[in-house]
Amino acid sequence: MQELVEQLLALARGMWQRRWIGLGVAWLSAIVGAIIIFRLPDKYEASARVYVDTQSLLQPLMAGMAMAPDAGQQVAILSRILLTRPNLERIIRKSDLDTSAGKNAADMVDETLGSLNINRAGADNVYTIAFRYPDPRKARDVVQAALSTFIEQSLGRTRTGTDSARKFVDDQIKDYESKLREAEARMQGFRLKYLGLLGTSGQGYVGQMGTLTEQMKDTRLELRVAEQTRDSIKKQLEEQTQRGPSAASRRAVTIAVPELDVRINDQKRQLDELLRKYTEEHPDVVSTKRLLAQLLEDRRREIEVRSKASENDPGNPLSGDPVAQQLKVALNDADANVTAIRARLGEYEARYSQFRSSAETLPKIDMEHTQLNRDYDILKRQYESLVSRRETASMTGKLEDAGVAEFRIIDPPRVTPSPVAPNRVLLLGILVMVSLAAGVATSWLVSQVRPTFHDGRALREVAQRPLIGMISSLPTHSLRALRRRSALLFAGGLSGLVASYGAAYVLLFLTRGS
Repeated sequence: MQELVEQLLALARGMWQRRWIGLGVAWLSAIVGAIIIFRLPDKYEASARVYVDTQSLLQPLMAGMAMAPDAGQQVAILSRILLTRPNLERIIRKSDLDTSAGKNAADMVDETLGSLNINRAGADNVYTIAFRYPDPRKARDVVQAALSTFIEQSLGRTRTGTDSARKFVDDQIKDYESKLREAEARMQGFRLKYLGLLGTSGQGYVGQMGTLTEQMKDTRLELRVAEQTRDSIKKQLEEQTQRGPSAASRRAVTIAVPELDVRINDQKRQLDELLRKYTEEHPDVVSTKRLLAQLLEDRRREIEVRSKASENDPGNPLSGDPVAQQLKVALNDADANVTAIRARLGEYEARYSQFRSSAETLPKIDMEHTQLNRDYDILKRQYESLVSRRETASMTGKLEDAGVAEFRIIDPPRVTPSPVAPNRVLLLGILVMVSLAAGVATSWLVSQVRPTFHDGRALREVAQRPLIGMISSLPTHSLRALRRRSALLFAGGLSGLVASYGAAYVLLFLTRGS
């Protein structure tokens, strides 16, 4: 610690010995800096304030029908776009700044970019446009040009963006419409090519095979029941033929119409199948019921006609035994029913055999058909989504045309009566501190370049030789007076430097006041 204190004292003695050089450098720095500060041109600030009203009554009314643009975000983006080079060149031309400055275009753009500021006042939609320039009239013209450009771009940019988006959506709709037609053509050609192998209910290969198996199983069961019914009727007819007719049976004669009964049974069976799939209001169910009612009405009329004919023809072999006649008709119906069921079973078996023979081909066909349906559904959803977006974009464009954001100029462009830059008071204060620091640094540097020894320890460390002894110097009265006078002169020079700062401050105050 003692050694550090001794080093600091030695450094201070060396700097004190070179104090006049440091004071001269401080004065020189202060004078040069003051000249530069006072020669800086005065700059006046022109500013304007504009309020952007983004609260429109149309926005809540159009909610869900159009995409309401974020006007605040658009204005914030425009405030940054305004400071781009093309816009700055336009502002310079509007304000005739290029003709008065005498500089090239690149320098003028750089200077304008550094002096033009657009700031938002807090959370409010109030924007301040400010510009500093030596000529107050030109400063006001630049702010006016920037304000006009700001409003013009905000009104034209959203409309341009909406038109571009709408054009893009229209192009995409045309593209997807063409793709959709191609997909429909592929599906139609595929269905025509494999018409007999494709399912009618959207089932795959396994599903169709399972359906056919169930249908054959049900049809075989239905055939066994029909055959048993036919055999039972046939047995009853044989027994009735052996017994002969009775009086009661003659009175209970019933006339049947086999050709209509078969059609009626088929329609009833078809109606049952339809009711298992659809509701009462389905068009196929309604038409089947209408046809069944018509067949029943035709059967009733045919029975009346045959009944009258039977009464007028007593030689009819069936008229003597009405029960046998009724059983005969029932047997005919049962035979017809068995024949129809066998035909349906044969159709199912033929289709099943066809599917079995195409077992290797059908899965590939089914997979390709599924892929075509999937591609078609995707294209259709995309197409419908794009059409919906086009309508939304159209409503959005109309909403923007109605005026989503409204600009109101709060303060027109105006110029400050006195210069706002440069801040010479602050610069002079910094200059004094820098000048003093430069003087101290110069004194230290000279003391290091041309060092002197103030004690025996420093001499011994530098010379690396033993120190025999030291001779003290006793200052005379005149030497002490000389040192005292030198210290007073140094203090006066240092005080004069500080006093010059005060004088410059007073001069600035008087100049501003005048």
